[in-house]
Amino acid sequence: MEDQRAVAALSQLLRATAEAHHEAYLASDGVDPEWPIWYAGYLQAHLGGLLGPGVTRSELVELLRRAERAHAEAADGSDWPQFYARILLER
Repeated sequence: MEDQRAVAALSQLLRATAEAHHEAYLASDGVDPEWPIWYAGYLQAHLGGLLGPGVTRSELVELLRRAERAHAEAADGSDWPQFYARILLER
């Protein structure tokens, strides 16, 4: 049950991150080839212990890239924030 709560909380944070990123990159319609770096900084500042202590920004960047690749390979139309949250929580 706690795992589902963690996935839900992290999914919600990922959605908020996406919205904040889109606002930050409004002039380019959200286009940012280095988005994992921006997301990692935002997430790190807002995680509040969701991934445990000591998660680094570079670790988050790698996890986000891994999640992006896995989601593209799955090509199952799943909700990306939930999909990414599960991968981040598996760290």
